[in-house]
Amino acid sequence: MTRPIRLAVRALILADDKLLLVNAYRGSGELWCAPGGGADPHSSLHDNLIREVMEETGLTVAVGDMALVNEFHDPDGTFHQVDIYFRCDIVAGQTSASHVDPEGVVTQHIWVTRDELAKLRVKPDSLAAVAWQDADAPGYDPLEPIVKLTT
Repeated sequence: MTRPIRLAVRALILADDKLLLVNAYRGSGELWCAPGGGADPHSSLHDNLIREVMEETGLTVAVGDMALVNEFHDPDGTFHQVDIYFRCDIVAGQTSASHVDPEGVVTQHIWVTRDELAKLRVKPDSLAAVAWQDADAPGYDPLEPIVKLTT
């Protein structure tokens, strides 16, 4: 049985040369990613991203240019997701440790420099190159294997 490909949107938010990251698993900072999540039907990708960033961080953002299309999947299973990354600017709010994600997935967020990012477990692998706009940063990053939570 095949499952449909899941579509998600993610925000690249840089401030003072630091990138905003959130934990990728409920309650775990073991794997970090850009804020965002699943796209709801009948809502634009931009509107979905604005909603997801607000839910996960409490920030209001303006969505800018698309920066990356990243696919990841479970080579041994049926999961396959396409993440579309957009550059975003904060227009209101500030991050706070007391912010609560209504879905209960994101419980931590951090602002990291590129050097700090290099020491963390993050997805996608191309996140630093894309966020800091390296000349060789991909625009499309195909079929990266999913990282499973280890217990």
